[in-house]
Amino acid sequence: MIKNEYQLRQQIVKVGRLMYEKGLICASDGNISARLGAGRILITPSGLHKGMMEPDQLLIVDQNGERAGSRIGANRQLKPTSELPMHLEVYRRRPDVEAVVHAHPPITVALSIAGISLADCFLPEMIVFLGIIPTTEYATPSSTENVRAIRELIARHDAIVLKRHGSITVGDSPMQAFMRLETMEQGARIRFMLAQLGVNNPLPEEEIRKLMDQRQQLGLSQPGEAAEFNAACHISSEESGMPPAENEPINATTISAADPATIRMLVSQVVNKTLGSP
Repeated sequence: MIKNEYQLRQQIVKVGRLMYEKGLICASDGNISARLGAGRILITPSGLHKGMMEPDQLLIVDQNGERAGSRIGANRQLKPTSELPMHLEVYRRRPDVEAVVHAHPPITVALSIAGISLADCFLPEMIVFLGIIPTTEYATPSSTENVRAIRELIARHDAIVLKRHGSITVGDSPMQAFMRLETMEQGARIRFMLAQLGVNNPLPEEEIRKLMDQRQQLGLSQPGEAAEFNAACHISSEESGMPPAENEPINATTISAADPATIRMLVSQVVNKTLGSP
């Protein structure tokens, strides 16, 4: 947790550059904020490239979204991000949250359009560090409708997908919120690859329980999430594993781990297609 304004400004700028460098935003996409204390919030301005921001361009607003603090040459004419109401809603719903990152991670967004949920139990890191990742109903960006779409979900999740739009991740600092964003997009990348390979192979129930215990021991659990895990990660008792999720693109032939030759062939095809090899 960082309360020093200078350090917060520096970290927000660093996170903005990392988001751009890693392809999680482009142009004026995305926004970042952090609590300053005394009801004040430090937030990125509207219309600026987040990969090219300067610390003095960040703005201070109060809990009602009004400009606060001194106005200097670098930010005098700037306005807070149009997604400010969404950030304020997060802080109202989550007194424990110190920072919010909104990004447009492309693979996460693509999966939301394709109807492939990240609320699953495929990857240990996702289970431990992010828990269940829900997807909102579509809502117009920068609107009251968008605030309503996140209201209940952000109250009990540290990462959520905004359908067709992007993501919100929260943390005890801008850097932790960014790291959760990066973990989510990496999970989405792997989920995309699994869909391309036609593989639907979640973790066994006993392993999921172990990871949930780790999550609880780290103090990352949210109220009521055990029921969500039970619903989202139910494992069939059959050795063949879970049936394909609805709307998930699956090849005509389900691939098993006992068929390495087929897996190698399909991986080669996907790589060749992606890289444009003959």
